[in-house]
Amino acid sequence: MRSLAFAIFSTLSCAASAQDISVLGEVHDNPAHHAAQAERVTAIAPAALVFEMLTPEQAARVTPELRGDAETLAKALDWDNSGWPDFAMYYPIFAAAPDARIYGAGVGREEARAAMEGGFDGPMGGEAARFGLDRPLPEDQQEAREALQMEAHCNAIPEDMLPGMVRIQRLRDAMLARTALRAHEETGGPVVVITGNGHARRDWGMPAALALAAPELDLHVVGQTENEMPLVGGFDEVLSAPPAQRDDPCAAFR
Repeated sequence: MRSLAFAIFSTLSCAASAQDISVLGEVHDNPAHHAAQAERVTAIAPAALVFEMLTPEQAARVTPELRGDAETLAKALDWDNSGWPDFAMYYPIFAAAPDARIYGAGVGREEARAAMEGGFDGPMGGEAARFGLDRPLPEDQQEAREALQMEAHCNAIPEDMLPGMVRIQRLRDAMLARTALRAHEETGGPVVVITGNGHARRDWGMPAALALAAPELDLHVVGQTENEMPLVGGFDEVLSAPPAQRDDPCAAFR
C-alpha cells in the first residue's frame, strides 16, 4: 500500500501548477486528511482559502492578529460550539497560508430551513439558477443522494425527510461554488476550497455547480479515502490514509 506521505510527495508538482481553484476533500474526523490538505495548501500558496466549516460571519472574524495562535483563533470562531472536529486538525491549514484571505461558505440554520422547504433564491441571493438550483435533479441522482443521506444517518430518519435533506446538500454545494467564485474574482486566485468528499465530488457536488457558473475556470479536485477504499464521484486525484480512531457513529441513533 502506498503511504500517504508518498501520495502527497508524488502529486505536489501537480498541486503547485496554475489551477484557478483547487478543491481538497476530506473525511472530517481524519487527522491525516487535514495534514495532507495543509501540505497541499503550502505547495499552492493560495490567495484565498474557502472553508465549508465557516459561515461568512465567522470568516469575517479572522484577522491577521489571530492567525498566529490556534487557541485564540478557535475562540474567535467559537469553534467548540460549531459541531466540527477538533480545531487542532484544521489550524495547520490556516497556518499553511498565513496571508490568504479567508472565506466562509457555511450554510446557516435559516438558510437550511429555506432550502428544506424548497426555497433557494433567498439563501443564494437570487443566483440559484446560475448554479443549477432552478432545475430538479435527474431521478437516478435524486434516488442515489437520498440513499446516501439515509446511510449517513444510520437508516434512522423518516423517509419523508430525505428530499429536504438533499435540497440542503444542493444548497451547500452551490454556496461553496459561489463563494469560491467570489474569492477568485476578488483575489485573482489561486483559491483552495476545504470541504468534505461529498461536496468535492465532480459529478454532482460543488465542482459541478461551479462548472455551470464559470466553465472557463481551471479546477482540480482531490478526494481523500481511508485504507484505499474506492471513492466515487469523479475526482482528479484520490489520496488514502489509515482510518481515524472513532466511536460507532450510529450508537446515538440506537
